[in-house]
Amino acid sequence: MKIAVIGAGAMGGATVEGLIKGQQFKNEDITVADPSQAVIEKFAKTGVSVTTDNKLAADGADVVCVVVKPWLVEPVLKDLKTALNPQKQILIVIAAGVPSASIKEWLDEYCPPLFLVIPNIAIAELASMTFVAPVGAEPQQTEIVKGIFDRMGDTLITDEQHLASGTTLASCGIAYAMRYIRAASEGGVELGFKADDAKQIVMQTMKGAVALLQATGLHPEAAIDLVTTPGGVTIKGLNEMEHAGFTSSVIRGLKAGAK
Repeated sequence: MKIAVIGAGAMGGATVEGLIKGQQFKNEDITVADPSQAVIEKFAKTGVSVTTDNKLAADGADVVCVVVKPWLVEPVLKDLKTALNPQKQILIVIAAGVPSASIKEWLDEYCPPLFLVIPNIAIAELASMTFVAPVGAEPQQTEIVKGIFDRMGDTLITDEQHLASGTTLASCGIAYAMRYIRAASEGGVELGFKADDAKQIVMQTMKGAVALLQATGLHPEAAIDLVTTPGGVTIKGLNEMEHAGFTSSVIRGLKAGAK
């Protein structure tokens, strides 16, 4: 199986890195198309096929993955459409807020089975939370696409109407998690640790929290109860955060992103 990635900017480049590390495809079966010569040269060193011609990249690929900014999806697809083969290819579009109805209209009879996909940049480290919304696809095609993204993290098959929520919860959400890491690291410096040490402490603590929840299946609040003792420092710290609106701020940020 061969895959073409059209657009190798931040998200597209992260996707290509994930495809290479995931090893589901041989490097020579991955084609990257991008107008930037620097990007092309970067990925050429990895052994993947590279080109500045989108149509050339799509030609012969079993899976065509378009990863460009939302406002570029229409011109890219319209330029690409005569190179698409609806009978032999699968089309993946990774771009927030672009409806399938518009994609079908732009491609008309050239539209292959379509998947709207929202990963996050951790896909480069095989740790993405990815949402996949099939549009007019067969179950076996959905399994193929899920299999591709399962190699690069966790994948949830969902419907199109939940993609915006998935975007803010996981794609934007990774930035929210990093903001917590930054805030806690700055707090660690105030507590007396060097900046790099504080960041490492916070990151390892977050990894531990995730590992504990995954291993036990506990609700986060039940896990919190394990480390809060009456009158202890943990509950005092948590209550101070709540007085400052911690939970409310997180929920409000997520809802703002979904709008």
